[in-house]
Amino acid sequence: MSEQVAQAEIGVIGGSGFYSFLDDVAEVTVETPYGQPSDSLFLGEIAGRRIAFLPRHGRRHHLSPHRINYRANLWALRSVGVRQVIAPCAVGGLQPKYGPGTLLVPDQLVDRTKSRQQTYFDGEPRPDGAVPNIVHVTFADPYCETGRQASLKAAREYGWEPVDGGTMCVVEGPRFSTRAESRWHAAQGWAVVGMTGHPEAILARELELCYSSLALVTDLDAGAETGEGVSHEEVLRVFGENVGRLREVLFDAVTKLPSNDERHCACPDALGGQEPGLTLP
Repeated sequence: MSEQVAQAEIGVIGGSGFYSFLDDVAEVTVETPYGQPSDSLFLGEIAGRRIAFLPRHGRRHHLSPHRINYRANLWALRSVGVRQVIAPCAVGGLQPKYGPGTLLVPDQLVDRTKSRQQTYFDGEPRPDGAVPNIVHVTFADPYCETGRQASLKAAREYGWEPVDGGTMCVVEGPRFSTRAESRWHAAQGWAVVGMTGHPEAILARELELCYSSLALVTDLDAGAETGEGVSHEEVLRVFGENVGRLREVLFDAVTKLPSNDERHCACPDALGGQEPGLTLP
């Protein structure tokens, strides 16, 4: 892979609706020690910023949330120069005030997944023979505050008042929650529920990437208010109605991020001097 072609500074993990209309998009295939990413990376430019777009579910949307190769995805982005990631996603609202069309920028996360590989540092030999050390990374604040503030400012300037903060509960999927699960999640005071926000966040942290999320509420989760179940068709409909303005906010947020050399958050030093046993790309 040529370094002249495959260079970017900011990564966006989302669907084809975020890059398909850009001019001069270069498709780049990236191989990683963890297998294939969800798809090729699509390199483009927004207001002079070089962006790498990665379709989280693949361009054909053929990957279920629990089958996404999250380790390969984040590794691939870093390998082309990405150091900051914004990850838009569709979520269900767990509180009546967070109805369809709400834009929420979470500041906390609860992991309720079951079967996902969520660390690079498990001490298990990779296929290339490299053996990572056991590394423990601070994750008290799972999202980069700089990225969060860029997204909040972009949404407000667009006229779409966002919810500043809230807990995203990430479930295994692909099924939606039972009524009992949804009521339990809501009773904890959590704001939204999704299926893809983890382990993206922790893997980004282990690679010392800045990571923040833009969560678009597409439905009220089962049992949260009326007790009606969630349908995939409804999720797609509401997302489709809002994807245009979500894209506008996302693209403006990208321009508000600092250069990679001017990151003053804690993310670039997430390993805290611990020896990973791996050479990060």
